[in-house]
Amino acid sequence: MPDETRADPAATTESRQRRARRAVTGAVAGWIAVRRHRLSAGELGHLPVTLVLAAVWIIFQCINSTFLSPRNLSNLSVDIVGTGLIAVGIVFVLLLGELDLSVGSISGLAAAVFAVLSVNNDVPEWLALIAAVLTGTVAGTLQGYSVARTRVPAFVVTLAGLLTWNGLMLAILGTSGTVNLDENGLVAHLTSYYFTDAGVAYVVAALATALVFLASFLNRRRRRAVGMAHRPLHTIGVRTGVVGMIAFASAYLLNQFQGLPLALLIFLAVVAGLDIMLRRTPCGRRVYALGSSVEAARRASLSVTGVQTAVLAVSGTLAATGGLFLASRITSVSQNSGSGVLLLNAIAAAVIGGTSLFGGRGTTWSAVLGILVIQSIASGMALTDTPTAVQLVITGGVLFAAVVIDSLSRHTQQAHGRA
Repeated sequence: MPDETRADPAATTESRQRRARRAVTGAVAGWIAVRRHRLSAGELGHLPVTLVLAAVWIIFQCINSTFLSPRNLSNLSVDIVGTGLIAVGIVFVLLLGELDLSVGSISGLAAAVFAVLSVNNDVPEWLALIAAVLTGTVAGTLQGYSVARTRVPAFVVTLAGLLTWNGLMLAILGTSGTVNLDENGLVAHLTSYYFTDAGVAYVVAALATALVFLASFLNRRRRRAVGMAHRPLHTIGVRTGVVGMIAFASAYLLNQFQGLPLALLIFLAVVAGLDIMLRRTPCGRRVYALGSSVEAARRASLSVTGVQTAVLAVSGTLAATGGLFLASRITSVSQNSGSGVLLLNAIAAAVIGGTSLFGGRGTTWSAVLGILVIQSIASGMALTDTPTAVQLVITGGVLFAAVVIDSLSRHTQQAHGRA
């Protein structure tokens, strides 16, 4: 006698598909509801800069069809690294409600130290590289300690640092003015090396997607264990799916040219690592706490001196590292290294990306989005032969809009008791 209680396989499959569709629909609806609530409360997040970036890409693609070509996007992914690393350091300082004006000079100083040691004095490149990065760390630490002990605004201390480190860079370079780096050397390979094996890019994309899911899942489990609000599993799945689509699409496009750039891999690894440090560790929470209220941080017995010193040290270290990537891109160091619009672009990238000028709000990914906007504008202008003056005007306009949005967002949050 046949088993009449046995379920029909086709019906079971259809039921599972319906449940899956409902789960996805529920996740999307939940995300929209949360975003709508946050937007009404002034918590804009990365939405404005994402819309600006999309608009920039669409406009330049319409003007020049090669803008979104694999070659141009690959070059763009390398061009953002040097200034992007400096902008990440600026994010740390802005989280305290301060501003570091010395990062451009520190980047030039570090590049000069590396060039003189490795080229003029035959010091091994790996040792010269360490010395250059430590130069930035020491410079940032001195400035941070000065800010913390004297309570002079970082704006003033780092302005003095801008002049001091620039003068020291000129003294180190001496009368030669320009030092050419070895095109086959360690630093030159930072921006010239590509993983040509297509599998590398896809493996990195898969690992990134898996790490995003793991981080979200572990955070959900921790919050659930203590009775706090947490994301449903299907929401985490949808978010991970979106990240995976972006990661694999990027891997595919990069593989259409020369493969995954080493510079981009290092940049994203640094950004992700520092993001975890900021949002998941006690050290990072101290930075946010100090940026929200210095007086409250003092009453909570936080080491204000230690946090301010550490933040400026991080900024100096990232400025030095960014300076090495910028030198790698042109395989030379000159008296103009670290000057020009570098400082302005680094600060603009952090602010455009969504880091608040009032302190206490922003992430390292803000710098990535911000520098993508700035460098995309520069790349599009170069493809369309637009004068540099127009590029500066457009970048300035985007920066002004970002500052206005930040100010309005803060007022809205204050009205809702969130700031």
